[in-house]
Amino acid sequence: MLLAGLTFAALAAVLHVYIFALESLSWTSPRTRAVFGTTAEEAETTKALAFNQGFYNLFLAIVTVVGIAAVALDHNTVGLALIFAGVGSMLAAALVLVTSSPDKARAAVVQGAFPAVAVALLALSL
Repeated sequence: MLLAGLTFAALAAVLHVYIFALESLSWTSPRTRAVFGTTAEEAETTKALAFNQGFYNLFLAIVTVVGIAAVALDHNTVGLALIFAGVGSMLAAALVLVTSSPDKARAAVVQGAFPAVAVALLALSL
């Protein structure tokens, strides 16, 4: 269970690095605007907000990866605490998204699926 949980945590981290790249590095590009369903004007208006939000996603990924590294180095208590903080926050953000914007349920599922599985598997491994 632990290895599977770590794998899903790593997948969640990779996904959130990708989201960081979309939000912070290419927010106004046509491809990213298509992913998020925004117009050029909306993207330009929200560019600073997306830039900031992208870094939140990056930081959650970093916390998760540091936790995975700690577990790999046999520091399980610290590692699992960091992983639960990272993927738990990712999952909470997905729940906030679907609660506040039900029309974005698909995005919430994409954002929250890996973290949800990671939380479940890691909890079962304790």
